[in-house]
Amino acid sequence: MKIKTDGIILDIDGTLWNTTGVVAKAWNKAIADCGFVAALVNASGLQKEFGKPMNVIADDLWPALSQEQKDRLMEQCCVREQEALKENHEDISYPAVRDTIKALAQKFRLYIVSNCQSGYIELTMEKNKIADFISDHECYGDTGLGKADNLRLLVRRNGIKAPVYVGDTQGDADACREAGVKFVWAGYGFGSVQEFAAKVDRFGQLLDLFQNLD
Repeated sequence: MKIKTDGIILDIDGTLWNTTGVVAKAWNKAIADCGFVAALVNASGLQKEFGKPMNVIADDLWPALSQEQKDRLMEQCCVREQEALKENHEDISYPAVRDTIKALAQKFRLYIVSNCQSGYIELTMEKNKIADFISDHECYGDTGLGKADNLRLLVRRNGIKAPVYVGDTQGDADACREAGVKFVWAGYGFGSVQEFAAKVDRFGQLLDLFQNLD
């Protein structure tokens, strides 16, 4: 059974690509340079955190630090992360992401909503060469809002009548339920989800999942 929609909203990490290997190295450089003691990170640990707002990630990873230290460290982690991803030439996207997005954009308007820092969506679009296919985007770093509120904001701003969100974590599913958006679980990603309108085991399966509103 196909899902009728006039707007497909995409998550990033665990849905479009897996940056955790690159990001772990970058964050550990920031941690080494921070001037205070903070636990190092690894790719598998970051997979459990990605999808959460940046302040929540900092609370989870470094609970013993003061709020000022968390803020300073996360700021430097984000700087190092952006640098590392810009310099990375390895293809870390999931199979067929660009081709699938290009094909979907012929029939549907596509969007991105993420709990990421400012500039990360733009970098993702640049590195994956998908900017021409994305109509609008929103993130925690730009608004200070959680995913549910950013979904509402983007849906309202673009007049989407039957939005659907493609993400990979329970947090994504919870945000969609709160925002009244149908949720499609990217089962190949980072998380485990209890309830969803549909599940895909690879990104390319999205091509057969949707149909336009009548």
